[in-house]
Amino acid sequence: MAIWKESTSPKKEAPPMTPEPALKREPDSSYPPQPSFSQDTIRRSPTRETRESVIASDITIEGKIDGAGHVRLAGRFKGDVNIQGDLTIDAGAKLTGSVRANSVVIGGEVEGNIDSAARVELLESGVLNGDLKAGLLTVAAGSRMRGRAEFGWNDEHPVKSSLTLGTSQAS
Repeated sequence: MAIWKESTSPKKEAPPMTPEPALKREPDSSYPPQPSFSQDTIRRSPTRETRESVIASDITIEGKIDGAGHVRLAGRFKGDVNIQGDLTIDAGAKLTGSVRANSVVIGGEVEGNIDSAARVELLESGVLNGDLKAGLLTVAAGSRMRGRAEFGWNDEHPVKSSLTLGTSQAS
């Protein structure tokens, strides 16, 4: 004998599930904003496992960057950069100071020396005003440099390396 009365109502069957038509939506071309760097830079973009710090195009910073990780400069930075990672300077960006990084890709402007980089790439829009020491140097047609360049050497003996030029003319 139960103390309370259980209601026993007949179970209603659920209506059959039919998928609703998907909402048609026009793609929003304003989001996400399209980055302003070359296809070469896109190929070298870090994987999701790699952390990258970004200085946006509308930011100007004065100071020092020191540490591990990748840095992308789209704005202006005045100071020294010493990182154990890759440095990318986008077109329109400017760095004033010395640079020490594993790899440096220059699409903007650098006023200062680049020292001890394994690889430096001057893109078509890149400008370097300073000396350069790197294991490998790639120079695109249209880029500009004023300073001394040493590449293809390590501490003990020459390393097989190449200088890649966009165009060349023999005279």
